[in-house]
Amino acid sequence: MAPMSDEFLTIRRMCDQFEVTPRTLRFYESRGLLAPRRDGQHRYYGRSDRARLTLILRGKRFGFSLDEIGELLDLYDPGERNITQIDATITASKARLDGMIRQHQELGDAITDMERQIAQAEHILAGLHKRAAG
Repeated sequence: MAPMSDEFLTIRRMCDQFEVTPRTLRFYESRGLLAPRRDGQHRYYGRSDRARLTLILRGKRFGFSLDEIGELLDLYDPGERNITQIDATITASKARLDGMIRQHQELGDAITDMERQIAQAEHILAGLHKRAAG
């Protein structure tokens, strides 16, 4: 991803830079997560839109819902140096991380169980083949 500048990007350039579709950008706009400058049918994305999209995509990658992401983005307040937003993001991130760790452990248990089941089935099948051949 290219460094951010003060220039405005068209929807095409925004899509190229962030590897998203125009539909995705329009959807985020319809949800109030992005607010590009409009000139007729054209959308122009500024620095704040690019910063917000970076956070949206990161939040999605970490499993946050769009509502959760929107709530955190709405806390942006440079006047108070974003203390409230950062604090809320840390709290939400810790909770999400705890959930991810639980899911990871559950998945590990399921993988181990499946490996045992496969090994048991292969052992049974090998015995059946042996009996059929003998």
